[in-house]
Amino acid sequence: MSHEAVVNANPLAPPWLEPPADANALASGVWPAHSLRAREGELEFAGVSASALTAQFGSPLYVLDEADARARAAGIRRSFEAAFGAIGANVTVYYAGKALLSAEVARWMDAEGLAIDVASGGELALALAAGIPASRLGLHGNNKSLEEIESAVRAGVGAIVLDSAIEIERVAEAAGRHGRVQRVRLRTNTGVHAHTHDYLATAREDQKFGVPLTDVAGHVERIRALDSLEFLGLHSHIGSQIFDVSGFVEAIRRLVAVHATLLEGGPVPELNLGGGFGIAYTSADRVTPIEDMARQLAAAVAGEAKRHGVAVPDIAIEPGRAIIGPAGVTLYTVGTIKDVDVATDSGIAPRRYVSVDGGMSDNVRPALYGADFTTRMASRASDASPVLVRIAGKHCESGDIVVHADYLPGDVAPGDILAVAATGAYCWSLSSNYNYLARPAVVAVSDGAARAIIRGETLADLLGRDLALAGTAAASDAATGEGDTE
Repeated sequence: MSHEAVVNANPLAPPWLEPPADANALASGVWPAHSLRAREGELEFAGVSASALTAQFGSPLYVLDEADARARAAGIRRSFEAAFGAIGANVTVYYAGKALLSAEVARWMDAEGLAIDVASGGELALALAAGIPASRLGLHGNNKSLEEIESAVRAGVGAIVLDSAIEIERVAEAAGRHGRVQRVRLRTNTGVHAHTHDYLATAREDQKFGVPLTDVAGHVERIRALDSLEFLGLHSHIGSQIFDVSGFVEAIRRLVAVHATLLEGGPVPELNLGGGFGIAYTSADRVTPIEDMARQLAAAVAGEAKRHGVAVPDIAIEPGRAIIGPAGVTLYTVGTIKDVDVATDSGIAPRRYVSVDGGMSDNVRPALYGADFTTRMASRASDASPVLVRIAGKHCESGDIVVHADYLPGDVAPGDILAVAATGAYCWSLSSNYNYLARPAVVAVSDGAARAIIRGETLADLLGRDLALAGTAAASDAATGEGDTE
């Protein structure tokens, strides 16, 4: 029997998961641009080996390929500028900071010509502290606090996205108090159902974001009546992890129709199409090249503008995952391995559980969305036959899965370092201290060097927040690594 036939015999493998001809190989488009398996068999990221990274910074560990992230940011900006420039429109590209935001990441985006979208007072404060001009920031959120609005207006942010009628009045009041004219966008719920996970779709009728298109005219009339507000245009975000351009095209059709009617009452200089461009988490994901996406969206905007007899508006977009997601990997150390027999329609099938030293505290996406990821052995290569594995975390939850299904060499063993690809977006930013695990460091790699850009937490950090332990011997022992080990 052939090797591939043996691998394929496991009925627990999902239909999309192809057995690898080489379980050491890295699928193109899934891993950071500067990833390779060195001659000695170890994975290197921008010239730094996996073992060197974990030895210096610990495990688990988030690793970002700086050059890859910056190249993706610049590439998206150039692609959209070229596509929309061809139809006479200017483009502003915002990096969606919620995907992963640190001072250094914010500065990378600024250096590559991107503005930054923030979704909370904390993200706003971080971007300002990193030196990003307030005029290059946009503030999102369906429930901005009065303090967040005040901070944004006082700082002079370039635009605030209004999500409800209440926010129109709140932002106008804050702007008037500071003697400013605040530029605003109005988030709309287009009703377009993007082809994505239900929890990732953010433009359906029954959800918390935006106002229905039927209510837009009244809200815009109110915005225009307030001297402290300047209306920029409509904002839309139809979902996340979208591969098919058709959802965007339908949203554009609906938005431009409303945009055209709004022009009858005053200027509407801009249309914000949001983000949500998908990336490859596995070799089965088929991603639309960003150049093609830009051209198709530009053609849709131009076509709808012509149909309604209006000028093409300037465009804003807000990619996050598409920039930082593929540039990241997470490194883990294998702890225990367990083979489990599972009953299937065709009989008993084996599943190998490989447990690692992290889990849903550093990547909650599999538990939250059922997301799939790709893993490879990082500390060595192996010619052992591939086996179907499930990478499990160490948390006290049966749903604590990092990778639902992939193939690793059958000799994977405790102490091996594993790499999980495409974890740059929504992993660190959604991380937690569940079960009192400390959040890992975030490390940037470039040209053979590595540097921490977000410090990893320690047990002392966690215990130090518990006020009942302040100044106690337990907190002191945690800080020094001493104490009773019995």
